[in-house]
Amino acid sequence: MMPFSGIRLFCVSVLLPESTMAHDDQTRRQLGDLEGLLEISRAMAATADLDDLLLVITSHAAKMLDADRATLFLYDSENHVLRSRVAQGVKEIEFPATKGIAGAVVRSGKPLNIEDAYEDSRFNREIDVQTGYRTRSLLALPLLGYDNDLVGVLEVLNKRGGPFEPYDESIASALSAQAGVALQRARLAEHYREKLQMEQAIEIARQIQQDFLPKTNPKVPGFEIVGWNCACDQVGGDCYDFFHLRDRRLAVSLGDAVGHGIGPALISVEARAALRGLAWATDDLSVIVNRANRMLSRDLAGERFITMFFGILDPGRVRLEYCSAGQAPILFYDRTSSSVRRLSATGLPLGMMADVELPLAEPLTFGSGDVLTLLTDGFFEWERQDGEQYGADRVCRTIVENADAPAEKILASILGSIFAFADTPQSDDLTVVLIKKM
Repeated sequence: MMPFSGIRLFCVSVLLPESTMAHDDQTRRQLGDLEGLLEISRAMAATADLDDLLLVITSHAAKMLDADRATLFLYDSENHVLRSRVAQGVKEIEFPATKGIAGAVVRSGKPLNIEDAYEDSRFNREIDVQTGYRTRSLLALPLLGYDNDLVGVLEVLNKRGGPFEPYDESIASALSAQAGVALQRARLAEHYREKLQMEQAIEIARQIQQDFLPKTNPKVPGFEIVGWNCACDQVGGDCYDFFHLRDRRLAVSLGDAVGHGIGPALISVEARAALRGLAWATDDLSVIVNRANRMLSRDLAGERFITMFFGILDPGRVRLEYCSAGQAPILFYDRTSSSVRRLSATGLPLGMMADVELPLAEPLTFGSGDVLTLLTDGFFEWERQDGEQYGADRVCRTIVENADAPAEKILASILGSIFAFADTPQSDDLTVVLIKKM
């Protein structure tokens, strides 16, 4: 039995045709590639971080296709550029989505198999020049999301042993189909995490800014003083401040940085800090304002500035010295005439020009029942759907009609008036400081 068995096995091996053996090799390769695709699928499903996912895709693509390296370019549709978060062996690359082989894939939406990159006029040699790498064969594929939106382009470079074959294209296409959806999911997750981080950062900024606002209204003999603020966004460019100086005097400020959001909020915080620090160093109002202007002018670039009212109320002399750097109109209700005077700014906003001297205004002397009202331009410029603005006239009428009421009631009447007027969402920060002589 043993000899017969050996001869039988020998005969089987001899009688197998070469086509059958080749078919078995092909089948084994296909099964191996299928296992490789399943392995990549598992790896991509288990990877939440975008950078890690990019490494998984490029490393597996190069391994499966027996290539030297792989590069993945993410597509930025807003700026129409391709950007490599991962490029094996090279630094991050960014270029217009109209250039190179990758750009050609973006335009056509189809794979490209290039046997000799340097013989193709579409090939961008600049990257090879920058990296010192020599690209020979190149297989480039579009990466599409579940909605068929372009997510990126995968390039597999320099297949070992020759150019990429049609079978390589089919394997790479299967890989890219999975990779596109995985990348889209990871990018959405990354954007969501970034959004949450930004919201948390903005909330912290909002809390800090709110902490800078006065917690209570100041107590000054013979006066009622109130302040109020409502930012358009979570943080705003408006600010107001009260702080006591020597001899029972009170420093009062109200500012409005151009724009609204985090940038203007930082400007208002810096302006507040500058005025507070300088006011503790000197009693000279002119020195305080002009030094603050020079400090802000050095720090702020372009068209960034802040309109600022800064004054010192002396209850003993019943008067207010002030400088209004671009902050107007200033509304002063005279109880004797039952009318409101509209006072202009005394100079340019803070931070606009360092070498400009900001003059002081004529001091305001208060009589019984007089009211000073400071408002940022979000009140005056609030526009209804029909295009009409709230304006200063309505504020003045509201002040006159409620002038005999306590300061808190006058403020409430102003707020009630503008919110009754408005039929559009708030689009600018709102801030009020009101000083009434009892």
